[in-house]
Amino acid sequence: MNFSLIPDAQAELDDAFQWYETQSGGLGDRFLGEVVHAFELIRQFPSAWHPLSANTRRCRLKRFPYGVIYAQVGDDIVVVGIAHLHREPNYWSERFNSDHPQGDYPD
Repeated sequence: MNFSLIPDAQAELDDAFQWYETQSGGLGDRFLGEVVHAFELIRQFPSAWHPLSANTRRCRLKRFPYGVIYAQVGDDIVVVGIAHLHREPNYWSERFNSDHPQGDYPD
């Protein structure tokens, strides 16, 4: 199973990492570790988390107010957002269309 992030999701991950790192040295690394752990769980159990739409699901992080928004496209997992859970809900919804998901990932 391939696993990829669309560019917008990668930018969100980078921004959140930088923000946490500026708050306290090492906090960005803890955030990143939690995101990587979520990626591993999603890869193992892609249908285990809360559906947000017919095509997307959200895996919430445990210690940070973020969720990994993803879709399973064939044998691939496509991350469409690293979403702060207390900000604009569903802002990421236009990033994914089941007929034509956006981003750089394997077809």
